[in-house]
Amino acid sequence: MRMSRWLFFSSSSKFISNLLAEGNYFPYLGHSFSRLSSKGISPPLNIFSLRCIHTIRLDWQKIGEKAGIPLSSNQGTHSALNSKNGMERNFITPVRAMNDFFLKPSDLELLRKTRRRSPYESEPPITVYWLKDVEAKALEVWGSQEALDRERKKKTEELKRYQQYIFSVKRVLKDMRKEPTNWSPQGGLMEGSGKVVLTAVAINGCNFLFKLIAWLYTGSHSMFSECLHSLADTANQLILAYGIHKSSQQSNPDHPYGYSNMRYVASLVSGVGIFCVGAGLSVYHGITGIFNPDPIGSFYWAFFILGGSLVSESATLLVAINSLKKGATKAEMSFWEYVKRGQDPSVNVVLLEDLAAVLGVMVAGSCMAVATHLNSPIPDAIGSLLVGIVLGAVASFIIYSNSAALVGRSIPLSSIQQINSELERDLMIRAVHDVKGIDMGSGLVRYKAEVDFDGRELTRSYLDKQDLEMMLEEVGNMRNINEMEAFMLKHGENIVDLLGAEIDRIENALRKKHPEVRHCDLELL
Repeated sequence: MRMSRWLFFSSSSKFISNLLAEGNYFPYLGHSFSRLSSKGISPPLNIFSLRCIHTIRLDWQKIGEKAGIPLSSNQGTHSALNSKNGMERNFITPVRAMNDFFLKPSDLELLRKTRRRSPYESEPPITVYWLKDVEAKALEVWGSQEALDRERKKKTEELKRYQQYIFSVKRVLKDMRKEPTNWSPQGGLMEGSGKVVLTAVAINGCNFLFKLIAWLYTGSHSMFSECLHSLADTANQLILAYGIHKSSQQSNPDHPYGYSNMRYVASLVSGVGIFCVGAGLSVYHGITGIFNPDPIGSFYWAFFILGGSLVSESATLLVAINSLKKGATKAEMSFWEYVKRGQDPSVNVVLLEDLAAVLGVMVAGSCMAVATHLNSPIPDAIGSLLVGIVLGAVASFIIYSNSAALVGRSIPLSSIQQINSELERDLMIRAVHDVKGIDMGSGLVRYKAEVDFDGRELTRSYLDKQDLEMMLEEVGNMRNINEMEAFMLKHGENIVDLLGAEIDRIENALRKKHPEVRHCDLELL
C-alpha cells in the first residue's frame, strides 16, 4: 500500500499537468473550506454538497487510473476505519473530512493540521489533517463504526432521492418546453360564443320586461310561465357570460391547463337554474291554476307581446345555430353530434334555451287562444304545465351533457384509431398499447399510450451518427474491465438521450398534425 501511494505521488510532471488540464478542483475546494473554517464560518453542508462527494470520488478514481493504481470503492470513501496500517502519514482535506465522515467544522478545530503545497501554481498552500486523527474524531462523534456506516447509508439514500427529484424537475421542465406555444385560450365575451351570449342576454332581458307587464295586465298562467322562462334565461345567460370571461384567462401554476372548463361549470349551473326556477315554478303555477282557477281577462296585449317575443327569440335562435354550424364544420362533425357532445357549451345552452323559448311561446299562445275561445282558465293552466315540461327536458339535457364533459370522456374512436395508426407507422415504434384519449373540453385533448420501442432501430440510428472505426479502435485499446465499463456507460447514456429525443420528435409531430392534443404522454412499455 505504501509503495502504491509513493508511486502515485511521485508520478511525472506530465501526469500532473494532465490532471490540471482535467480541472481537478478538489484541492481548491479543500483550501476554500479550510479558509472558511479558520474564520469561524461554517460551510453549508446540505443535500447539495452530496453531489460534490460523488464528483470528488470520481476525480480520485480517475487519478488512480492514470497513475496505474486501481482504487477500490472503499478507498474512495474510507469505509473501513480499522485498516490503519500504512496510512499513518496520510492527509485529508477539510472538505473530504466533512463529506466522508460527516463532521462539522467545529469538530476539526482541535485536530492537528499542517500546510501542504497546492497543486495549482497560483494558489496558496492548503490546510490538511492527518487521516488517522479524523478517523478517531469520527468514531468519537458517532460513537461506533456501525453508527457511521448507518449515517453514510442514510446520506447515500438522500443523494438518490435528490437525484430522483432533479430528474422529476427536469421532466416537468421538458414537458413545459414541449407544450405548444401558439395555443391560446378561446376568445372572450367580444368574440364567437361570447357575442352570441351577450345578444341573448339583451333580447331575453327585454322579453322578460314585456312579459312581466303582460302578466300583470292579464293575470294569465301561461304568461306567468313565459315571464319566468325569460327571467331564468336572462339570469342563466349572465352566468354563461361569466363562464366565458373566466375561461379566457391564461393558465397559471395553480391551473396549468387554464380555465377552459369554466364554460362547462357555468352551463351546468345554468341547467340547474332552468330546471329549478323555470320548470319548477311553471309546473307549480300550472297545477295551482288547475285546482284554483281564476276568471280570465283580455289577452289582447298578451298576444301582441308573445308575437314580438317569438320574433326576437327566433332571431337569437338563428344566431346560435349559425355559430354552432361554424364550430361543427371546423371540428369536422355533424351539427347534431357537435351539439350532443357539447363542444361549445355556452352556445349550446343559448340554442336549447331559445328553442325552448320558441316552443314555449307557441304553446302559451295556443293555450291562451283556446282559453279565450272556451272562456275557461283550464287550457291556460295546462299551457303553463306544458311550458314547464319543455323547460325541464331542456334543462335535463344541459345538465347531462355538461356533467359528462366535466367528468372526462373519451374522444371518438375514429380519432383514437387515427392517432394510433400514425404512431405505429413510425419506424421506432413496434406497437401501441393501453391507449387513452380524454376530451378535456373546449376542443382540447389529452392523449396517453404505452409504446413498445424498437431497440434495434434505436441503436442503429445511434450508430449511424457515430464513427464506427474510432469505436472499434477504442474497444481494441481496452486493457481492463473498468475501461470497458466506462465505454459502455458512455454510449449507453447517449442511447438513452437519443430515446428521449425520439419521444420528443414523435410527440411534436403528433401535436403538429393534431393541434387539439394539448398533452401527449408516451410511456415506454
